[in-house]
Amino acid sequence: MAEFELEIKYKSLPARLGVAIMGLSMPVWALFVPFLLGQFIQLVFKSSGLNPWLCLTVIVTLLILPMAAIIVSAICEDDRILVSKEGLAFPLLFLPGLVFRRERLWADLQFAGVRWSSTVSFAPADLLCLYFRSGGKVYLHLKQVPRADLEKLLLAIEVWGSSCKRPPELVDFQNALANDNKGISNLSYTQMWEEELRHRFSSTAFVPLEPGHHLQDGSLQVVRQLAFGGLSAIYLAQSRGKELVVLKEAVVPSGADEQSKAKAAELFAREAQLLAKMHHPQIARVLDHFAEERRNYLVLEYIDGQDLRQLVKQNGLPGEETVLDWAEQIAAIMQYLHSQTPPVIHRDLTPDNLVLKDDGKLILIDFGAANEFVGTATGTLVGKQSYIAPEQFRGKAVVQSDIYSFGCTLFYLLTGADPEALSVSSPRSLVATVGADLDHLVARLTALEVEDRPTSAEQISSILTEIRAAHSTAVSQSAV
Repeated sequence: MAEFELEIKYKSLPARLGVAIMGLSMPVWALFVPFLLGQFIQLVFKSSGLNPWLCLTVIVTLLILPMAAIIVSAICEDDRILVSKEGLAFPLLFLPGLVFRRERLWADLQFAGVRWSSTVSFAPADLLCLYFRSGGKVYLHLKQVPRADLEKLLLAIEVWGSSCKRPPELVDFQNALANDNKGISNLSYTQMWEEELRHRFSSTAFVPLEPGHHLQDGSLQVVRQLAFGGLSAIYLAQSRGKELVVLKEAVVPSGADEQSKAKAAELFAREAQLLAKMHHPQIARVLDHFAEERRNYLVLEYIDGQDLRQLVKQNGLPGEETVLDWAEQIAAIMQYLHSQTPPVIHRDLTPDNLVLKDDGKLILIDFGAANEFVGTATGTLVGKQSYIAPEQFRGKAVVQSDIYSFGCTLFYLLTGADPEALSVSSPRSLVATVGADLDHLVARLTALEVEDRPTSAEQISSILTEIRAAHSTAVSQSAV
């Protein structure tokens, strides 16, 4: 299981000014002052009539100046907030406000609040305020914290700072930030869920679990709801009070007949057992599955990173070389899944389910087992329509269905837009600078007929190798 550990880069205005001043004055304190000290010491040895106390004062001053400059530089360059399940550690510049105790345990956090202007385009005065029981406080300027890291910091406060007071304004801010990072504008999770239910079902008794709900005799606690779709939900949960996990829930409506319920439960258990056997460094592990209160659950490994949809939304379109690198990684993951006996079909290969870690590795998360489970019982497809192959809409997912979704994912990475459902995609139709080779590949991957797509992930890897080689040749020729 993954433990939540986070290193946030926070460069406050005083720290930036301090670094700038120390950098500009470096020739003085790093070169001129030591030179002056050496010259003065020579003068002392050559001249016998100098006042010894004056000489000592000058020498000490000239020694202290560079040492003080080095200390100030180190303090200003300390720009990391460390977050773990034990507590927080703040940069040295925060020491006065923290009564000179930079490391604080979660139990010491008394209050977490926010001052913001009701928009996720942060103003300079927007602050995250933390107060501690043993004394001291911290004000973090929201504009100085990377948005993805800010969301994780708020999550850590929610999970491990459970004894601190969190006013409604902070909860509203956290939801707004999460929605904006996901590209959902101001739509709340509840509104998302209600809209999804209205779209797919006329009526249902499904109510998602609330934060704080316990499962498996208290060993699992729901931290927050992450997403909803039809009769399934995804939560962030805490296992045994320590590790974070992802909990995927699937519910068969009470109106389904007993035969359908039994068939769906059998499928869910069989697929969950199969997924639990998957061992690949770029696939989130299925840790457990269980049924409780007529609901079925998958427990998945929590991956600390940013999904590709968030990444594109926040940073803009990646370059084609980056897309090619990601595509090769995804193809290798698909190759592993499809080589199993029987082949494992992910069924939900989208930018939302591909998380990029800090080391540049993509991790595939959130298998579609629960979606398949619900669909079997209800006769209703659950999933992201823009990324689902035609045969999967008809309830006959095959290996090439993942290949179709992979092509749709490449379309999003190259254009920043979701593809049109049930259509052959052409990224060049939206972004004219996309290379013809990549455009042709996406069109092949998203062919409407299964037989018109590449037959395997291995074949896709070969095509990607050829495209990368062609790009390298073109770059070499342009440099000549």
